[in-house]
Amino acid sequence: MGVDIASIVETKPAALEDFSGKIVAIDGYNTLYQFLAIIRQSDGTLLMDSRGRVTSHLSGLFYRTANFLETGIKPVFVFDGEPYPQKRRTIEGRIAVKEKAMEEWKKALEEGDMERAKSKAQQTSHLTREMVSQAKQLLGYMGIPCIDAPRDGEAQASYLVRRGDAHYSGSQDFDSLLFGSPALVRNLAISGKRKLPRKNEYVDIKPEAISLQEVLQKHGLTWEQLVDIGILVGTDFNEGVRGIGAKKALKLIKEFGSIEKVIEAKKIEVPGYEETRKIFLQPDVTQDYSLKWSLPDTEKIVDMLCEEFGFSEERVRKALGFVETRKIQGMQTSLDQFF
Repeated sequence: MGVDIASIVETKPAALEDFSGKIVAIDGYNTLYQFLAIIRQSDGTLLMDSRGRVTSHLSGLFYRTANFLETGIKPVFVFDGEPYPQKRRTIEGRIAVKEKAMEEWKKALEEGDMERAKSKAQQTSHLTREMVSQAKQLLGYMGIPCIDAPRDGEAQASYLVRRGDAHYSGSQDFDSLLFGSPALVRNLAISGKRKLPRKNEYVDIKPEAISLQEVLQKHGLTWEQLVDIGILVGTDFNEGVRGIGAKKALKLIKEFGSIEKVIEAKKIEVPGYEETRKIFLQPDVTQDYSLKWSLPDTEKIVDMLCEEFGFSEERVRKALGFVETRKIQGMQTSLDQFF
């Protein structure tokens, strides 16, 4: 879900090629959930192998990552660790939404409404530890580094950008901005044509680049004030205030300066705002990681995807054709060495 501050954040349309030569710290869980939601059959059923094992996440991860590498993008995938206790409400809420969507999916199937069935099925995605393990194994074969965050994956990805070890954090959510990522790219993993729900129309989904500094300068805010805006709206770690959206929160923070002064002036309650603010401004992250890329191991990838999960060997080898035609340059860990 993430924080809904889209109405006050200006995004810049971009092309995949615009990120060639850039290191992007990608929120692994966020990305895998996107693949599970999008890569489904016409009735909403996930792609599976002959043994009934889900393969939607592997399909999306492999072909999109191969596309990244061919384009010259250097991804590093960051995976969530133990969730903050404050996120329990959000997690429970997501479970309830999935359970309701599952019932509606089954009902739509019984009624023969395939489009509604697929729409509801997309809300039932469930990522298991086994799927995450499979994803990490595949990324290892593709020569892509992975980082296990102690807590929130977006916080760790944002830390990489703040530290200068990556150029962008990659996620669908705007939380990276609250975690202080200087640059965020959205839609990197799901760019392309997408059908509009219940309409015979398609739209082009393109990557969007967002600069934290530009957002702050446009509204005359500090990073801390942007975090306060997010808290008033509601985040994964707090409920926010009923009736306050991003634009109203912006107006209040601009007028009063901080969430404490808003609370005092408007006589409102914002439970847990101090703890939530600390999560964003001082997140639990690790410096214990290594960024090292290598050429994809074609044969290991073929063994895993084709021999174990039944992928088309012809398609897999075709997607990896760039390995034979050019070398991925600059595998150093620092940006200075990279350039």
